Amino acid sequence: MTEHEHVRVAVIGSGFGGLGAAVRLRREGVTDFVVLERADSVGGTWRDNTYPGCACDVPSHLYSFSFAPNAHWPRTFSGQQHIRAYLEHVADVFRLRPHLRFGSEVKMMTWDADKLRWDIETSSGRLSADFVVSATGPLSDPKTPDIPGLDSFPGKVFHSARWDHDYDLRGKRVAMVGTGASAIQIVPAIQPEVARLTLFQRTPPWVMPRVDRAISAAERRIHQTLPLTAQIRRGLLWGIRELQVQAFTKHPNQLGLVERLARQNMARAIKDPETRAKLTPDYRIGCKRILLSRDYYPALARPNVDLVASGLGEIRGSTLVAADGTEAEVDAIVFGTGFHVTDMPIADRVVGADGRTLAEAWKGGMEALRGASAAGFPNWMTVIGPNTGLGNSSMILMIESQLNYMADFVRQLDVLGGRVALDARPAAVRAWNHRVQERMKRTVWNTGGCTSWYLDANGRNSTVWPGTTSEFRRATRRVDLAEYDVLRAGDRENAEVTA
Repeated sequence: MTEHEHVRVAVIGSGFGGLGAAVRLRREGVTDFVVLERADSVGGTWRDNTYPGCACDVPSHLYSFSFAPNAHWPRTFSGQQHIRAYLEHVADVFRLRPHLRFGSEVKMMTWDADKLRWDIETSSGRLSADFVVSATGPLSDPKTPDIPGLDSFPGKVFHSARWDHDYDLRGKRVAMVGTGASAIQIVPAIQPEVARLTLFQRTPPWVMPRVDRAISAAERRIHQTLPLTAQIRRGLLWGIRELQVQAFTKHPNQLGLVERLARQNMARAIKDPETRAKLTPDYRIGCKRILLSRDYYPALARPNVDLVASGLGEIRGSTLVAADGTEAEVDAIVFGTGFHVTDMPIADRVVGADGRTLAEAWKGGMEALRGASAAGFPNWMTVIGPNTGLGNSSMILMIESQLNYMADFVRQLDVLGGRVALDARPAAVRAWNHRVQERMKRTVWNTGGCTSWYLDANGRNSTVWPGTTSEFRRATRRVDLAEYDVLRAGDRENAEVTA
């Protein structure tokens, strides 16, 4: 990267959101852009998460770009290595390599109100951009709890998203802290190898069986020869999930049947009533993300697994002490404790028009117009922004909708002409988020009786979209200029002279 490179668009991150933005920019005829990536390869969360058993809980044919179908998915639910390979394939097929800047972590980016551009400092140099697309993703920075005594633990410690493959777990006493989506995949993957596995469960999840199977060679040939068959498959997967949305957003009581199915799934493997009681949630299914696994409960039933139905409270040497006083001697600790979702670290590095960071602007909770634009941060948008998450479908659908919005944003800048920027009006941001939060009141995520990572420190759901993916696509089809202030070069100087 040259010292003072200037580009029309800078994209931050090379996961699904960043690569999707790059493809869409090229399709819009924009070639003057870079993709800034802190690592040395593309893939985002699917590059970083390499823990044993890592796989997606969304069917493969729905967890891929509509403009880049893959007829060769090996399984109905693909593993991490296949998804990462798919993203590498997208980078090659759409000729994105020349735009990629690896080893370029964004340290700070500041809006220049005079030049109407973003000045960006990265670990590999400086550059500026007229427009920034932040696609760092909510599952990029691991969160490790502050446990008293952790610093003095003599054994091995790592987070599931930073798996240490050089450390051999075979024959070790291992503690798994957390029972989220990663943990229910890790537990059955490592259980046969470790001497003893102790699972610290603060809150039990609802777990449904994952109906996973190999996709036959014949199926793959049909999809390759007749692409329409893959489109139909994707459409069916999408349609079923669209029909489920109302139960999550308007009628949570309808989820009782699903709870019974989840209890039956547990009962098939867990015969001990006391253990079943520990594993049974006390909140409505769907309040936290519903997890999918056929082998989680069978692994917990194995004789070398101990379930501690209490969070980890402190560490005394190699002894882990739960909040209820239960103790366990371990050689290694694996944290499956999630990510900085509602307090994304990138927000501390974005300085807007009034000198405030995005983190300061979002101190009371994340808010963005149509999940994309924050007031006071001109010509900046985020992919997978506030209230764009899903509880039952594929995030790729939401990403593609936001890419539609990004593409129209660029078109509007072209139509307006000259040095120009669009800044979301505070009133428009407030109105959009008021509508979202009003709809959120009826959802299972707010009424289900749980505390989840969907909620921020203020107890506000700033993560999930309370509607269907088709509703969101309609809402983000075009940029409404009435929701933005149009900034032109020279406006600030003229205002100062007039004053």
